Amino acid sequence: MSVEKIQRAGGAVVWRVRWRQHGRNRARTFSTRRDAADFDAEVRRQRRGGSLAALDAGAESLGEYITGAWATTHAVTLAPKTRLHYASLYDHHLRPLLGSIALRDIDPEMVGRWQSDRLAAGAGPAAVRQALDLLGSVLEQAFVSGRVVENPVRRVKKARLPRREEVQALSPASIETMRAALDVRDAALLSVLAYAGLRPGEALGLRSGDIRERTILVQRSVSLGEEADTKTRQHRTVRLLAPLAADLRSWRMAAGCPAEDQLVFPGKDGQPWTQAAYQSWRRRAFRRATQAAGVAHARPYDLRHSFASLLLHEGRSVIYVARQLGHDARLTLTRYGHVIDELEDVPRIEAEVAIAEARRRAGPRGPAAVSEFGS
Repeated sequence: MSVEKIQRAGGAVVWRVRWRQHGRNRARTFSTRRDAADFDAEVRRQRRGGSLAALDAGAESLGEYITGAWATTHAVTLAPKTRLHYASLYDHHLRPLLGSIALRDIDPEMVGRWQSDRLAAGAGPAAVRQALDLLGSVLEQAFVSGRVVENPVRRVKKARLPRREEVQALSPASIETMRAALDVRDAALLSVLAYAGLRPGEALGLRSGDIRERTILVQRSVSLGEEADTKTRQHRTVRLLAPLAADLRSWRMAAGCPAEDQLVFPGKDGQPWTQAAYQSWRRRAFRRATQAAGVAHARPYDLRHSFASLLLHEGRSVIYVARQLGHDARLTLTRYGHVIDELEDVPRIEAEVAIAEARRRAGPRGPAAVSEFGS
């Protein structure tokens, strides 16, 4: 073992530590003599303790570790949609700048600089935060497996996210205007989203037998064209409002009264919607509906807020609303606290009455539009 001073072309001085391991000559360079001396002392200590192989820990690059270890032990436990999302975050934000860096060389300063560079390049703050969280998860696994001595992301101050706008629920009048622009099936799907609060994947995973006399049983979801568990892996029953029950009956009659085990909103050949079909429906049918109602920047997922607002107008408790939506009561209070405050001392209105009044004012639905599904 030795420490030697080396002068590189251009005048830069580095310090190199040499040692022999498993019959091979090894070397590592440092920018300061002190760091080299410390490493040399560590080599000597680990040789005496018989753990010299630990010096190789973390030599693989971030990209090599992700594809060779993390993807095969941790990523396989994730939902397919989550895996695709993580792959996109890695390809767009992590791989170009950090993918070739050795795990042990990734330190808090490097991670902080990466975060600043991504934001300066115009990357969305939310996407950068998600990529940073992914990096932290990967390096945490590397720490647990002994490849790195710490998770550097823990010591990085995360950039502040932009202020989140409070949720704005669409009124029954807006929902009815949207429904009037759609055919009977798409109008029924819109009703399920807005008047039962189901997530889009949950709505597409409904089977005829899940529509009961007074409730809807939510026990599966459709993701990337395949049936899976719900987002929270919790099954629930949702109150079936009378106007929604009528919409579902109309669609069931138009669909030829499918069997109990058939999908309420089937795709081609009776199979679950593919991701491409869902995106096509969003671009065409759903966009046509939002344009008819003069609603900007709305997503199918946002219609859950309308159902929550209807329940809060009835005077329902936060716990009741949370159970209907399928998430934690604290999240419900955080997300809809401003709605609760606004409704303080306001006369209560039954959800079914509010929807019926909106439909009365909207009048009969016009001719059914051509379905955009499966195009």
